[in-house]
Amino acid sequence: MNKHLVVALAYDRLCTFEFGCTVELFALDRPELGVPWYAFAVCAAEAGPIRAAGGISVLAPFDLDLLDRADTIIIPGWRDADELPPPALLDKIRTAHQRGARLCSICSGVFVLAAAGVLDGKRATTHWRYAERLALRYPAIEVEADALYVDVGQIITSAGSAAGLDMLLHLVRRDYGARVGNLVAQRLVVAPHREGGQAQFVPRPMSLDEGGRLAGLMDWLRAHPALPHTVRSMAQHAAMSPRTLQRQFQQASGLGPIDWLIRERVAIARELLESPHTPLAQVAELAGFGSEESLRRHFRRLVSTSPGAYRQRFCSGPETLREVQ
Repeated sequence: MNKHLVVALAYDRLCTFEFGCTVELFALDRPELGVPWYAFAVCAAEAGPIRAAGGISVLAPFDLDLLDRADTIIIPGWRDADELPPPALLDKIRTAHQRGARLCSICSGVFVLAAAGVLDGKRATTHWRYAERLALRYPAIEVEADALYVDVGQIITSAGSAAGLDMLLHLVRRDYGARVGNLVAQRLVVAPHREGGQAQFVPRPMSLDEGGRLAGLMDWLRAHPALPHTVRSMAQHAAMSPRTLQRQFQQASGLGPIDWLIRERVAIARELLESPHTPLAQVAELAGFGSEESLRRHFRRLVSTSPGAYRQRFCSGPETLREVQ
């Protein structure tokens, strides 16, 4: 069976962590998942030795021509946000975009996509330290400085380093559904999906979650999504005032408590929808939406598709994928 070909770009002064995240997600065999996992390869952006952060070297077996066959291209950072990438690389990115390949960047890798012109008129993100620079240099891009990652369909951009993991797990969820995405996250020992944006990581004074009350509340809400929660009832359960609850939720997750709860309910609905045996009305009830109409409205807003379309895709299995020859 042909497999979906993921190609990671290597370049001199490679960002080792971002590159390592890409290798960890796509290069390992995962037979326990029961799906045709990706094919993975690395191509060099330029001739000559490729040095990576930490004093190591990378030997890439392919050159830029491999991008002509890639289904997904990952740009794991870029060595200098102020350095224009090589013209040959930009040409390959444009060609890949024109033929419909999926383009993904981590952190400063967005500057490669921006220089190629494929982000003009689209939303994108990068590390909060680079966001203003990206917006000033490329005014045709709608920069979302607070997002952990931005998915506009064919192009997905992520914020700094670790947010690359969030974006890469999102790709797995897109391709194989929430169940497989959760299993991969468990193997990595990371959260399947982090809520909130980069604002929670920008250096600033933050109050402590005294006694772990907020963390305990979040765990309780995940276990009881169908209860009729309000800000007041959540605050009472956590033994804090509604104002304190609002502030601590915003600081911890970048979201208010109701917005956070809705996203958790959608995540539960996604897993339930991957079973063909749970009626939609029961999915809405178990996830805490109360009605199919409420489920459809929030699901479409956050997942950009309907519950029915999501179920049809992930109950019938992943799409046929292409393999490295």
